[in-house]
Amino acid sequence: MENPNLLSPSVLAFVGDAVYTLYVREALSAVNRPSGELHRLSVKLVNATAQAKAYRLIESILSEKEISVFKRGRNFHTHSSPKNSSGGDYHTATGLECLFGYLHLSKEKNRADELFGIIWNGFFEELK
Repeated sequence: MENPNLLSPSVLAFVGDAVYTLYVREALSAVNRPSGELHRLSVKLVNATAQAKAYRLIESILSEKEISVFKRGRNFHTHSSPKNSSGGDYHTATGLECLFGYLHLSKEKNRADELFGIIWNGFFEELK
């Protein structure tokens, strides 16, 4: 594996989108509801607005390196336009995906688990 520090923010966000989605789906599997309902909940949690909120839940505990990775993703200029969210939320979500992609490719699973645990606890009340 190439050094994740050398990968572009778009590649990190590409991987991070899949990683973050998997975290959400694994967490939702414990909710034990019909698959259609689980899909609706997943869509509710994996979108720019929800991911921007997720970032705000972990922002205060990120290391300098993690903030740097997040900012690389947030500041990356994409050619996509946000759907059903603000541009600010869209860029924040890209930064969060970049962070999760970086942690995954850096083999920092425990840290990614920790950060997602905080996010999940912040969202869990909304799912009841």
